[in-house]
Amino acid sequence: MNTLSDQKQIESIDKNFDIYQKKIANVNNEINKLVFGQETVIEQILISLLCGGHALIIGLPGLAKTRIVNLMGIILGLETKRIQFTPDLMPGDILGTEILDEIKKSDDYFKFIKGPVFTQLLLADEINRASPRTQSALLQAMQEKKVTIAGKDYFLPKPFHVLATQNPIDQEGTYPLPEAQLDRFLMNIKISYPDQKSEEKILLLSSTDDSIGPKNILDFNDILAFQKLIKEIPVGKSVMEYILSFVSATRPETSKIKSVKENIIWGPSPRASLSLLAACKAKAFIEKRYSPSKFDVKNLIKPILSHRINLNISAKAENIKLDDILDDVAESIEE
Repeated sequence: MNTLSDQKQIESIDKNFDIYQKKIANVNNEINKLVFGQETVIEQILISLLCGGHALIIGLPGLAKTRIVNLMGIILGLETKRIQFTPDLMPGDILGTEILDEIKKSDDYFKFIKGPVFTQLLLADEINRASPRTQSALLQAMQEKKVTIAGKDYFLPKPFHVLATQNPIDQEGTYPLPEAQLDRFLMNIKISYPDQKSEEKILLLSSTDDSIGPKNILDFNDILAFQKLIKEIPVGKSVMEYILSFVSATRPETSKIKSVKENIIWGPSPRASLSLLAACKAKAFIEKRYSPSKFDVKNLIKPILSHRINLNISAKAENIKLDDILDDVAESIEE
């Protein structure tokens, strides 16, 4: 690490670090009172938000995907809107539309009516049920934090995050997300069944007073402050090199690993490296550390890279798992 410059960075964030960290701990405590057995999922969603990114949450129905997002919006003090994606949903249903203003009708004056995308936390439920045309309506919003209607730009609120859900087994009447859109998601978060002890807590919670709800801990200004703070967290040279080596090793053009060259068509873009770096900073912050380590990289490799790598037809036919290939890469880099 560059001791002098990194020390200056640490001093600049040290004043607010403890205060912000306690607030994040309170957020974790509050949501874990109401959602059980999904600690890793909650942490990864929180990491995505602290990085200013978006997340794709994949899991079976009934695993609290929508509940987690709704609770997160209340606890973080973010304006939250939900879109239920369906095959007949149109781009204008998401972005908004222009209508003729009756007051200035003679001047052919059109007024823009904002759609549900104009919010701070957008829950895109079952995003793969919408047509590609409607899915693409989110592309500009996710990347540029604005939408363009009739040649005019409309900027989205700050912060702006998309948390999209997807059912992994119900493929009838669905449209796979295009690679360009998948790349806009910072994380691909997989949610699985809770353990038996956690499910028992869920049953007990269902028997309590329904009026018990989450408490608001933060507001959007806090989120923006967190995002600024995390950008300033220093990263050691060894961690930076590890990220670059790992991402390069997952690209068939530059990899020397057999399982990568034989099974992967294309690997992650530089956006993946940037996402991994930002996520590692956020994870270190949540865990009360001033700088990320290689362990953070290893922990976040799969949710960051899994949706940015495409297996070839042969690998899919042989049911080769991408997670196994990423494990091969991790082992090869450590050698």
